[in-house]
Amino acid sequence: QVQLVESGGGLVQAGGSLRLSCAASGRTFSSSTMAWFRQAPGKERDFVASVNWTGGSTYYADFVKGRFTISRDNAKSTIYLQMNSLKPEDTAVYYCATPRTSYASHALRRPSDYGYWGQGTQVTVSS
Repeated sequence: QVQLVESGGGLVQAGGSLRLSCAASGRTFSSSTMAWFRQAPGKERDFVASVNWTGGSTYYADFVKGRFTISRDNAKSTIYLQMNSLKPEDTAVYYCATPRTSYASHALRRPSDYGYWGQGTQVTVSS
């Protein structure tokens, strides 16, 4: 089993910034596509961003383009989500995820495409 642990969530005012982290263990991190999802109360779990195994290719949901940046540090088995210009509608629980197989495409965007999940970290943006 792969274990994923998110951190960095909190309360921030609109226009502010946060950086989320996800530490992974259990398999070779450098061969794994990693992704961030988010889920607000009463809503579906939505894809936010993903990064491939080399860190050279990324994919973003339209609602975060230009504001969020996903990156990875393979030496630390950690991915990050730098969140700038935060809006109240960004309020959600943010989850880190990875597919069950190594070298899976980073273009996967459905929650069902991902087999391992962290417990989530709460991000609250006040207006």
